[in-house]
Amino acid sequence: MDTHIAAGRPQRSAHSTGLIYAVLAYGLWGMLPLYFLLLAPTGAFEVVAWRVLFSLVFCVLLITVTKKWGQFLAVLRRPRIVWTMGLAGILIFVNWQTYVFGTLSGHVVEAALGYFINPIVTVLLGVVVLHERLRALQWMAMGISLAAVVVLTVGYGSLPWISLVLAFSFGFYGLIKKRVGHSVDALAGLTLETIWLAPIAIVQLIVVGAVSGLTFGAISPWHTVGLLTTGVVTAVPLLFFAAAARRLPLTYLGLIQFIAPILQFLVGVFILHEPMPPERWVGFGLVWVALVILTTDMVVSGRAPRRASLEPA
Repeated sequence: MDTHIAAGRPQRSAHSTGLIYAVLAYGLWGMLPLYFLLLAPTGAFEVVAWRVLFSLVFCVLLITVTKKWGQFLAVLRRPRIVWTMGLAGILIFVNWQTYVFGTLSGHVVEAALGYFINPIVTVLLGVVVLHERLRALQWMAMGISLAAVVVLTVGYGSLPWISLVLAFSFGFYGLIKKRVGHSVDALAGLTLETIWLAPIAIVQLIVVGAVSGLTFGAISPWHTVGLLTTGVVTAVPLLFFAAAARRLPLTYLGLIQFIAPILQFLVGVFILHEPMPPERWVGFGLVWVALVILTTDMVVSGRAPRRASLEPA
């Protein structure tokens, strides 16, 4: 009996540690709107460009400190992985740009909706791309989600494009990352993605500088530090997530992932006081009902959808 208890302790410890890492990752992602708002008056295009470049710098430093250049160079010798990460980079760039634009233009609630919809998009991609078959509860969740989009479209007076772009860009990004996850770790993957995106970020900074002028180094020391730390703010939650994913079943991560959009929603409604007319509450309510159904199905079936990827912007 003592042997059994002793043998069980490391497993419980790893599980507890995984929960801590997961909560830290999704908690940090949930508070991103406030961080980006602190970078005002910097616009979305400049913020994302610095985010790409400083993420690359941080990743290079981290690879150097952890002495993982050998592993990274080994990944570079696999052209399929390198090109695939380039595609993943474009998708996450679209996701980042849309998210920061939404945050800085007063659409934090709509951005949060995108990450509430994301698990449903993941299921949809499983059907369309992976030709998986849905169970009855999953079909029900899909139907309710479609009704929610219709209600929100009527309420907004236009399609909630920020939510849909965030959900689908991250859904396809997650699909790609899941396909190559066994071949490249989080640090190497983010490094490759930002290497691909660095030229785009540089061009973006040149254009912003020519059109409106760059704010980096021109506002205040704290503002400059805030832009410098965009790389850390990007990479650290991803590394926490990677640590959690090694210790927890996907079912647990699937449940914990809702911390991020819930926090974003609360920030948008109660801190930034974004409007929540009745039709928006109805639309969100339908999405939440769909997520409850989807989560119930996940728990009852005893497994998480194998294509799910849970890393927000």
